[in-house]
Amino acid sequence: MVRVLYPGSFDPVHNGHVELVEMAAELFDEVIVAAMRNPQKGETLFDMDEREAMLQESFAHLPNVRTTMFGELVVTLARRENADFIVKGLRAVSDFENELQMAQTNREVAGVPTVFLPSTSDSSFIASKYIREIARFGGDVTSMVPPAVAKRLQDRWPVS
Repeated sequence: MVRVLYPGSFDPVHNGHVELVEMAAELFDEVIVAAMRNPQKGETLFDMDEREAMLQESFAHLPNVRTTMFGELVVTLARRENADFIVKGLRAVSDFENELQMAQTNREVAGVPTVFLPSTSDSSFIASKYIREIARFGGDVTSMVPPAVAKRLQDRWPVS
């Protein structure tokens, strides 16, 4: 059984994340989607409980996917969960440089290798920071996020 860990802040989870998890769920026996509080990204839009609920709702259709929340090093969680690999998505060449450096660091620190999965061109432009900004100013992001996320964003900032 091959178990992988897909870590991220998921603030909020979007269709690019869903695409990557669906791809990983086809390739691996178990996918653990883990949301964290990332201090490098400043204040979050959704708290940990809200993000956990959105992740569970967004991946309920995938029986080999489970979610968890964490506040520690990714490699610590990967070891605790007995993950064989960390999975990271690549949207653009610019993602690769940072993700490669993190992958090499994670391998050095804990021996956990990283697998990169490319996004499709349909979702390569989607980023949580853009979704937050568009929604905050009354824009419609329903085509970029799962329904559970769209509802929460619309409750917070009604679409103009």
